[in-house]
Amino acid sequence: MEWRSEGVLLAARPHGENAAIIEVFTPDHGRYTGVVRGGASRKMKPVLQAGTQLDATWRARLSEHIGAFTVEPIRARAADVLGDPLALAGLTSICALLSFTLPEREAHPALYARSIALLDGLGAEAWPRAYLDWELALLEEMGFGLDLSACAATGRTDGLAYVSPRTGRAVSAAGAGDWADRLLPLPPCLVTGGACDAAELSAGFHLTGHFLTHHLAASLGDKPLPAPRQRLVDLIARQGAAA
Repeated sequence: MEWRSEGVLLAARPHGENAAIIEVFTPDHGRYTGVVRGGASRKMKPVLQAGTQLDATWRARLSEHIGAFTVEPIRARAADVLGDPLALAGLTSICALLSFTLPEREAHPALYARSIALLDGLGAEAWPRAYLDWELALLEEMGFGLDLSACAATGRTDGLAYVSPRTGRAVSAAGAGDWADRLLPLPPCLVTGGACDAAELSAGFHLTGHFLTHHLAASLGDKPLPAPRQRLVDLIARQGAAA
């Protein structure tokens, strides 16, 4: 069994004295795990960093085996953002969430393309807004997408101000009534598609965080979300408060 594809490295951990086990997200094969022989060497350690774009070949005697990777670096993204703590936190959060949520060996080409575009744009102006959209896309891809098109109570498309924490459907201010305090605030930028200020970003991350935690993570055995995601959200909030 063998395939070759470009992919992004999500995670790597030592295996034995000289090897490493890595997770790679590819457009055609999804998230794959395999052993890199010599992956703990001084030569390979800089290559096996989260976010690195790889030319990867996977081989195994049988398809159900963990298999072995041979990899060549295409782009070392971690090195690109080392001087930018916020961008580095973004890279770490993206890779950690993909590793956490993606089922093994299931292709998600649209999410792959969106993830690569976001990784390539880290450090650009207003990339946290793109990251918020990426979390919404991740929820959609995993089957927990939000419906922000119309009010769940009235069917109207104007005045949308909340989201039901149970169904993920938008609710207008008029439709919320006495239930408003039980709903999640919907930042206007997610309705208009425009730019987000610091307060709207914070509300957006609170919204996606609820569905990542209470719907997506719960479906995976109620495991906690990876810590890098909260570190990124906290860092964005601190920088917004200081601006």
